[in-house]
Amino acid sequence: MNKPTKWGLIVFGVFFLAYVGWVVEFEYSLGTNQPMGGNSIVIATYNEDNQRHERVLSLRQVNGNDYVAANHWPRAWYHQALDNPNVEVKMAGSEEFAPYLAIPLEGEEDSLLREEYALSFRARAQMGFPPRYFLRLDPR
Repeated sequence: MNKPTKWGLIVFGVFFLAYVGWVVEFEYSLGTNQPMGGNSIVIATYNEDNQRHERVLSLRQVNGNDYVAANHWPRAWYHQALDNPNVEVKMAGSEEFAPYLAIPLEGEEDSLLREEYALSFRARAQMGFPPRYFLRLDPR
């Protein structure tokens, strides 16, 4: 391997590691701070041992329905909701959790949400380009 190729690989490696560090720092900060905004909710999911886990998420509303998105790589809550769709949600302004059913989206409903709440390239890059999935939250 010639010198320019070696230097090119080294520079690429440094930039790649810096990018991975940027993504990890962003996700870690988001996960530990759990920022609450005007459209934030708290969702409670249950793992296979029936242990409760709470996560702050951003609520999206379209055509009178409530939705949440798995936008980040840390998404245990999403897999727990798929395994056990009986979740509890504390809506913004509420003091108590209420029972909901988490429904994964498909087809036109999924396409509508992806179009309505498209993420910018910068946001997707900062999250590390994770796959994105939506759940509809139906009151039980």
